[in-house]
Amino acid sequence: MSISPVQNRVAPPSHAERLLSWYDRHHRELPWRVSPSAAKAGKRADPYRVWLSEVMLQQTTVQAVKPYFAKFLERWPKVTDLASAPSEDVMAAWAGLGYYARARNLKKCAEAVANDHAGVFPDTEDGLRALPGIGDYTSAAVAAIAFNRPSAVMDGNVERVISRLFAIDAPLPGSKPVMKAKVRELTPADRPGDFAQAMMDLGATICTPKRPACALCPFRDDCLALAEHDPERFPVKAAKKDKPVRVGAAYVAVTDGGTVFLRRRAETGLLGGMTEVPTTDWTARIDGGTGVEHAPFDADWEACGAIVHVFTHFELRLSVYRARVATGSEPAGWWVPVERLSEEALPTVMKKVISQAIPTAFAKH
Repeated sequence: MSISPVQNRVAPPSHAERLLSWYDRHHRELPWRVSPSAAKAGKRADPYRVWLSEVMLQQTTVQAVKPYFAKFLERWPKVTDLASAPSEDVMAAWAGLGYYARARNLKKCAEAVANDHAGVFPDTEDGLRALPGIGDYTSAAVAAIAFNRPSAVMDGNVERVISRLFAIDAPLPGSKPVMKAKVRELTPADRPGDFAQAMMDLGATICTPKRPACALCPFRDDCLALAEHDPERFPVKAAKKDKPVRVGAAYVAVTDGGTVFLRRRAETGLLGGMTEVPTTDWTARIDGGTGVEHAPFDADWEACGAIVHVFTHFELRLSVYRARVATGSEPAGWWVPVERLSEEALPTVMKKVISQAIPTAFAKH
């Protein structure tokens, strides 16, 4: 019996097959990742490394994260080590990565895994989501990458790929459920962890925000945005609102011996638990005082300029004052030699303040 051409036709590779074939050849080498060949041979990614990297990568680039990731692993190679570390050490090691609530939740999550799960991460999305500080994205990413669960993983890179592939016109963030459904449809039962990482790599290296390399994309024949000759229009985003501007003041007290007065911020709220020089009571919603009359203690304060720092939801402008003082009469806090300031849990905004008052404060000694 003869076979008709229709019967003999081979189905084209699925989206997942094409993407995984591309990933096998072009994947990024990352310190928290197991290579595709090792994964195929049965090696599993370390859940601790996957979780740590995913928390660090939120709102941050891979290049910025790599040295922090290495530093954390060197100091705390296991989740139980991180759980038992002093909170101030964790915050100091995190300083500079931003979004400091992540660091507080990182410590709480490590403690929960160590104390409630005998140091072993849950291997399901639901189990992971029940841990402190782990939301929908991180639970899906760890479940897929570390435990090969068929979870739909969607970060900003994946949103861009999906929105272009299907030309999703609805603006973010309202279109996220539609995009997540598409990711779920595409995620294969086989190699879901590699698929998730492949989608991230595709968005980071090929389907970039500007001038995407469409000719190299494994989805080029199916991409509706490319067919419309306008990939950069996607993802569609709602119009941004202007960020409010808040003002305040910061006070840098220095001794003749070259030590700087520091104190700790309240555990809750913006920059909670981090180290600071004294400032007025500014928040994301209200202004703080801007003059010397609001200084934390009497001294010969002199104005030395101002700094600007942009947070996610507002812009902060701080007037900076400096004073030469003697130690011993200041409110609760501590004194740190200038050359050891880099060891403190100072967020970027505070480093800007100190550098404004002491330009050489963070020079390499």
